[in-house]
Amino acid sequence: MTAMETAPAITTAPLWPRGFTAASVSAGIKSSGAPDMALLRMDAGASAAAMFTTNQFAAAPIQASRRNLRDSRGHCSALIINSGCANAATGAEGAADAESIIDAVAAACDCAPAAVLTNSTGVIGKRLPIHSMLKAIPALAAACTDGSCEPFERGIMTTDTQPKMSTRTVAAADGGTIRVTGVAKGAGMIHPNMATMIVAITTDAEATPAELDGMLRHAVDRSFHRISIDGDTSTNDAVFAFASGQAGAPADRKALQKALDEVAGDLARAVVQDGEGFTRGLEVRVRGAASAEDALLLARTVATSTLVRCAVTGGDPNWGRIVAAAGRSGAKLDPESLVVRTGGLTLFKDGAPVTVDKAAVEKAFAQPNVVVELDVGLGAGSDFFLSSGLTEAYVRLNADYTT
Repeated sequence: MTAMETAPAITTAPLWPRGFTAASVSAGIKSSGAPDMALLRMDAGASAAAMFTTNQFAAAPIQASRRNLRDSRGHCSALIINSGCANAATGAEGAADAESIIDAVAAACDCAPAAVLTNSTGVIGKRLPIHSMLKAIPALAAACTDGSCEPFERGIMTTDTQPKMSTRTVAAADGGTIRVTGVAKGAGMIHPNMATMIVAITTDAEATPAELDGMLRHAVDRSFHRISIDGDTSTNDAVFAFASGQAGAPADRKALQKALDEVAGDLARAVVQDGEGFTRGLEVRVRGAASAEDALLLARTVATSTLVRCAVTGGDPNWGRIVAAAGRSGAKLDPESLVVRTGGLTLFKDGAPVTVDKAAVEKAFAQPNVVVELDVGLGAGSDFFLSSGLTEAYVRLNADYTT
């Protein structure tokens, strides 16, 4: 994902690639009765890769999935995810619950427990209603079908207000078509490494676990590692990738990587645009930095600045906050060479403000997606970062999250 264009609108839910079936069910986790447990099956097996949260309080299902991914040497037959309860910071009982779910899915899908990956999302510090979940798993497994990925997606949503789905196609070497389809949940606790976010990206292309791991890391680095909503990294973040191999080899491996990158990019932008209390997006683009590392540092510092984000929320053209955030970032800067632009308007240049029409600047800061460009003038480093305004609605939602 380059400095991101708006993700294409999904009007019809994408289809799963060949080799994947899925379903969701209400297992009594959410009091609303909404779907809260989703199963993705790969009955013929699939290569698997994943990237997990760096939070040291990684939830029980994250720990179990890390182990199973290692023990299976990157092969998977099922992914089970529940929403409404994170099963994090739940001690030995939570770990036992995660193992019970894995065992039940393995029995229902006729596969080895090590071939089952799992995750949970929702409130931290509460135990799962394990008995009702175990009771629901056999019927959930039997209900899995190919086709639309939307039922699975809705089963993993928490505070999300809309489903997040994306798909691309790639030519296969035999003249056929390879599909890449991904789904995501996430609206809060979004910040790099990883970003509360769960993603599953699937393809029917051939790829070894090692190849898939490399492709996933490339895609994640330019998508989910370039977004932030609130600066928090969850206990349950994970991005999973699966390749069933049922469509054969791609005609061009670079084309497959591009498809994975684009699907990840669509989903990352969708996560930001559905951020809790979202009203306006913020995209910071940096070029001319002294190094690639400085470019990312500048982009991330400005995009995650509380004061900049508040200005964006209010449509306030307070570009001084942008300059101040850039100056404290730690990246190499020369005020005389820095140029700041918004909406195509130059606001700061040669170390001083630029006279510009006030109404035009206010209009630029009132766009649905405010784009801030920093031209550093010191080298060839470039990067970008996405965040959003910081709203009263975000504060209210998270102040009342468990009550």
